Amino acid sequence: MCGICGIFAYRGADADADTLHRMTDLITHRGPDDAGYHVQGPVALGMRRLSIIDLDTGRQPIANEDGSVVVVCNGEIYNFRDLRPGLEARNHRLITSGDLEP
Repeated sequence: MCGICGIFAYRGADADADTLHRMTDLITHRGPDDAGYHVQGPVALGMRRLSIIDLDTGRQPIANEDGSVVVVCNGEIYNFRDLRPGLEARNHRLITSGDLEP
C-alpha cells in the first residue's frame, strides 16, 4: 500500500523540502515503485507509490488543470470510470487513466 506525508508550516514560514524528502524516505517500504513531491509556500506533500493501476501516468502529487489544487491519495476510487464522463462533459482535462483524477 502507498504512503503519504505532508507538512504545513505555521506562522508564514515555507515548508522545508529537505524535511519532506527525509519523511518520504522513511516510508519507502510503503511504496517502493515511485516517489513524488510538491512544495509550495507553507505546504509540502510527499508520497511513496506501490504501482498497481495506471502504471505509466499515475504519478502523484497531481494537480488540476490550472494548478490551483494539488492532491495525494492513498486508496482507490472504485467508481472512477463512472465519474470520468461527467467531468469530461464539464470540460475537465483528465491526463491519466487512473482513479485519482475523477
